[in-house]
Amino acid sequence: MSAGGFCKLPGGSVVVALTLPAPGPRERAVRVLVHAANRPRALTRLRNLGLRAVYLRGNAHPPTPDEITAVLHHPDGLVWREAPNATAGELWHPIRTLLRPVSPAKISPSGA
Repeated sequence: MSAGGFCKLPGGSVVVALTLPAPGPRERAVRVLVHAANRPRALTRLRNLGLRAVYLRGNAHPPTPDEITAVLHHPDGLVWREAPNATAGELWHPIRTLLRPVSPAKISPSGA
């Protein structure tokens, strides 16, 4: 599942939306939004974060107006949430929370 699309904004920049398999232990796919100067730069931003196999083929699922507003109001211009959005009230998260390594569980010493 790698649906996505883009929307060119009046200022010349673009918002790219991609639905990707979630990295790590997450079971559901995620919807990632990127604001950049152009489409190749948006994909480069994701690849530089470690999402190497990210491609945009076609424009089947462009960002909605609400998604565009969400990414434009975020300081990093990179946000995500689970997709499809089963919970209507789910907020957008900064991309660093998606890519953060899972910390190992603290192991308590036995007998202490």
